[in-house]
This record gives sequence, C-alpha cells and structure tokens, in this order.
Amino acid sequence: MMSTRRAVLRSVASLAALASIAAVDIPVAQAAPRMVIGTVVWIGYGPFYVADAKGFFKKYGLDAKLQNFNDPALIPSAIASSAVDGGMLTYDQVIGTDAKGLNLQVVMPIDYSNGADAIVARSDITSVSQFKGQKIGYNPLSPSDFLLTYALMKNGMGEKDVQSISMTPEQVPAAMASGGIPIGVTYEPSLSQIVAMGGGKKFHVVFSSKDAPGLITDVLVYDKAYIQKHPTEVKATIEAYLEGLAYMKSHPEESEAIIGKAMGISAKEVKEQMSGVFNIPLQGMVKSFARSTETTSFYGSGPVIGKVLMGKKQITSVPPIDSTFDDSFVMALSKK
Repeated sequence: MMSTRRAVLRSVASLAALASIAAVDIPVAQAAPRMVIGTVVWIGYGPFYVADAKGFFKKYGLDAKLQNFNDPALIPSAIASSAVDGGMLTYDQVIGTDAKGLNLQVVMPIDYSNGADAIVARSDITSVSQFKGQKIGYNPLSPSDFLLTYALMKNGMGEKDVQSISMTPEQVPAAMASGGIPIGVTYEPSLSQIVAMGGGKKFHVVFSSKDAPGLITDVLVYDKAYIQKHPTEVKATIEAYLEGLAYMKSHPEESEAIIGKAMGISAKEVKEQMSGVFNIPLQGMVKSFARSTETTSFYGSGPVIGKVLMGKKQITSVPPIDSTFDDSFVMALSKK
C-alpha cells in the first residue's frame, strides 16, 4: 500500500533415515509443499499474519513462509527469478511489470487501501496545488509513487513540477521530523508516526487513498507458469487467507495481538490502523473480477492505472486487463 533477498533453505531427511524407515516398511509421511511469499509489513495483510500464527496454511496442506522485503518494487523480480514463489503487491505494480514483459497474474485481491496510504505535509501546506516546487520524499516505482502521481494529475501537475527525493516509506518519518522534506508519501505504520509528531499539530494528511477508492488494491500474485504447475498450493493460500479473515472477525482482540506482533506495533495501534483498509471477503473478490467501470473492479481501475503509468512514461502500453489475473480459484471457491 519493503531488504536483501535471502536464500530459502529446505531441510532434507538423511539417506540413512530413509533407508531405516524403508527397511521396517513404515509409511513415510510426505512433507507439505513449500511456498515462499514475498511481502512487506502492511496492516492490510492481517489475515495472512493470523493464518500463519494459527496454522491455517498447514491446515490446508501448505508449508508457507512470509518473507518480508523493505522495498515492494523488488518483489516482482524476485518472483521472476524464483527467489520467492509468489508475492503481495498492489495492482498498479502488476500492470507496470506485465507491461514490461513479465507474466504476473492476480489470483485474489486482498484489501483496498482506504486512507492507510497517504501524502502528508507540513501544517501550512493544505492542498496538492501547493506541492509545486516542493521537496517530496517517496519510494519510486511503488504504491506511494502511484498515489502521488495520481494526486498531481488530478490537480493538473506532474512529476516535473515537484522535487522528488527517493527514500523508503520507513525513512519518510525521520526525514520529515528533521525538516529535510516538507512533504512525504508513505503508509501505515509510518503514516501514524508522522501525523502524531508535535502533538498532532506539525503534519497532516493532504491526500490519501480515500480520495482514490479502489485504485490502491493489494493483491496476491504468482507467475502464470507457477499457477499452472501448482494450482493446489495457490488454492490453499487463498483458503488460508479466508480462514484468517474469518478468525479476525470472530476473535478480534487475539487477532490484533497477532497482527501487532507481526508488524512490531501494539494491538491498540493495529485496531486504529485497520480503519484505513478494507479486507475483501470472498464475494467481494468476485466483484473485483467482474467487468465494470467502477474502480473497485480491475476492469475499471486497470485503465486508470495504465493512464497514470503511461503519463509517467513508465510503460508504453497497457496490457490486456484480463491477462493480468486468473479468477478461476476465486470463482470456484465462491460456488462452494
């Protein structure tokens, strides 16, 4: 709404142990399929944190690992190189990477950002029109970049009208606190840190994902070839998410503690930040794949995203929207 790749080590039983088991003719239990999912620390991924902590991945026969990245822009290339099996991205990243030749496909939407991604500014800067000529800190080729570009476009401006300062979302609070930049683009939990500075009087939100409903949608993606080879594992991931979401609703306090531990924040902060996202239930996912001009549908948001990215010359053409996703898993689950 982002660190160095580490090799994933897989444990292998010794040949001697296998030989001894075979000798006494004891059935060997097969290990659950292994999956590594690239992600970033984000409040909207709460159902996955809960699914991980409560063993829901294992319940559906999957040995899943959530691998955190400091920069979400690194996740597509990590998927392409098989450093990770899948990833949690925003839909604008999918449009951008597929336009450059990758074959990433969305298998499910996770959440809509509903204010948890935002452009924050010094208290005297009250409108996007005042951004002209100002230093703005944000992470290039990320949801923050996309949100800023969209806000500038809505106000008749472009990247050339501001001074772009490259930094990760986690670096934005310190840069603003030191006076290095008057404007920053980030997301939770960094967003709340900035707004709370100076007793809440120093900085404020000027533009957020609330002003662009559905345009910043977090999604679960895999390479098309991986989906074709591992449909059972992909389905299990979606089922674990759905059970994690259901558990959050039935056990809110326990879930807030689990999510807080995963994110490094308090349960109270989790509860506050959850208001900035909307986790999508199964029937809502179906609507995301339906043909519609609404930006809560990929068919509605995709062309808008494409226009923004083409305007920034990040891509030269928009890929066919229906090539950017595989809705078969969600549709099958929705009919059960």
